[in-house]
Amino acid sequence: MNNPDEPRLGCVGDASECAGIISRWIDVTTWMPRRHSTEELIEMMEEGIPFREFWVLGDPIIGYLSFNRELSQIMGLYVDFPGVGAGKLLLDKVKRGKNFIQLWSHLANTSAHSFYSREGFSKMELNQSGQDGIPEVRFEWKIIA
Repeated sequence: MNNPDEPRLGCVGDASECAGIISRWIDVTTWMPRRHSTEELIEMMEEGIPFREFWVLGDPIIGYLSFNRELSQIMGLYVDFPGVGAGKLLLDKVKRGKNFIQLWSHLANTSAHSFYSREGFSKMELNQSGQDGIPEVRFEWKIIA
């Protein structure tokens, strides 16, 4: 049995729970328009999970982190209950064995920016149009030898 406080590698079967986390986040985030239904999010996750280092936390799942190894980039980090340590557990897991990680965060997501800054990430650049048309900030974390 897995420790619910320890992230585990996710699988395609986790897509529905993880898409639900994103969908709930969109529902309560006033500045984030809904561009995809929960069903569409599930399909996108099912297609993407096999190509990512994909970590989930909890049973039921309360958070996940999707990492693109080729780009050393976090593609998504979402938790149901911000501020209780789930995001940190997932982030610490993906940091292991790496010396560089980058990510893009929506400019309006200031609570995420505070979290990433506390975790050693630095703001690097601004993209006014973002991948989804919403301004984004790129963050980097690196181990300096």
